[in-house]
Amino acid sequence: MELRIAGIVKESVVNGPGLRFVVFVQGCRHRCQGCHNPETWDPAGGVAVRAGDLLEQIKSVKLLKGVTFSGGEPFLQAGPLAWLAREARKLGLDVIIYTGYTWEGLLALARQEPAVEELIRVSDYIVDGPFILTERDPELPFRGSRNQRIIDVARSLREGTVIEAGFS
Repeated sequence: MELRIAGIVKESVVNGPGLRFVVFVQGCRHRCQGCHNPETWDPAGGVAVRAGDLLEQIKSVKLLKGVTFSGGEPFLQAGPLAWLAREARKLGLDVIIYTGYTWEGLLALARQEPAVEELIRVSDYIVDGPFILTERDPELPFRGSRNQRIIDVARSLREGTVIEAGFS
């Protein structure tokens, strides 16, 4: 099972709480003005890697709190990322996904694509919504613009409405 990625950061403290292993996936249709990673837009760019090889790299990093999938757009590669997220959770790691889709858009997409639903369900937190340059706020923890929400996935699915996470 392969993924196209732009790169990884083995130890990050800016892509979610605690020490995180970050996978920057390749390919994005959102093309947000002012995007921090426009080099990830081309779905043919980056490099192909095996999901199992990424898992081995994750296992080799000590003291991780979690894994973050960023982009590009992670939900364009939902199948292999769902597998990787499941395996990371078996290691006791939490999973955060940054997406340009809104929560509501993701749920609609999940009704058509089972892999998207699976990736949602194996995630702990989703930072949703496109980056909007006019809403940019460098003071916000773990997101770039005020429209973006940090969503507690399990609680939101259980309660049928968006429940924002309490960490900052």
